[in-house]
Amino acid sequence: MRIIGHRGARGEAPENTLGGFQYIQDIGIRAVEFDVRQLKDNALIIMHDDNFIRTTGLQKPLYECSRQDLSQYNHAVKWSEWNKVEATPMLDQTLTVIHNFDHIEVEVKSVASQADAEKITLELEQQLQGYEQSVVITSFDPKIHQALQAQQSTFKRGLLIEEDIQEQAIEQALHFGCCQIGWMNELATPRMIQATQQAQLGVSVWTVNEVERAKQLKDLGINGLITDFPKLMMQHI
Repeated sequence: MRIIGHRGARGEAPENTLGGFQYIQDIGIRAVEFDVRQLKDNALIIMHDDNFIRTTGLQKPLYECSRQDLSQYNHAVKWSEWNKVEATPMLDQTLTVIHNFDHIEVEVKSVASQADAEKITLELEQQLQGYEQSVVITSFDPKIHQALQAQQSTFKRGLLIEEDIQEQAIEQALHFGCCQIGWMNELATPRMIQATQQAQLGVSVWTVNEVERAKQLKDLGINGLITDFPKLMMQHI
């Protein structure tokens, strides 16, 4: 079972930041999950929310911004012990930090239209060239998966599931040509894990922050454990 840092290591370092990605590099983790969104100037950035308020304390909708606007936002502002400013990272900056990782789950956040899905996935595939062996592009959004299929993407893909649709999730993942399902922790029952494995699909589970639960999932043979506390998991599993 691979330990995968969630948004870098959001329980141990500021989430989705270059400092957070360097942190998991430094502790010896070589697997990460992060979120990608596209700005109005088409730049790809790493950020979970569509507003800066939660991570920076500043109220600003993400999609009103271009890359020139990003420097004023500090995603480490709520981390009193973190001694440097963490600006919103671009995808290419992030890849420079994690270039030697063997597993990179790139979650594409949901978009408003199929045209938006086509635009972000085309730019994403271009920027990810050379990372085909390590990257899995994941999303909850069917529009993203449809765009990747239409583009005959060579990247591995994963379907993310947060609703209790059980076997329907497996049908959808196979329909979209995915290689794995990312199950929300609460939905990752032994029965659904086994059914996913029987369909020849990999299993990631998110977000797992309790050691005993992680051990249980390891015994069930999952492939990836997505956690806010990768150092803690590395020490105890």
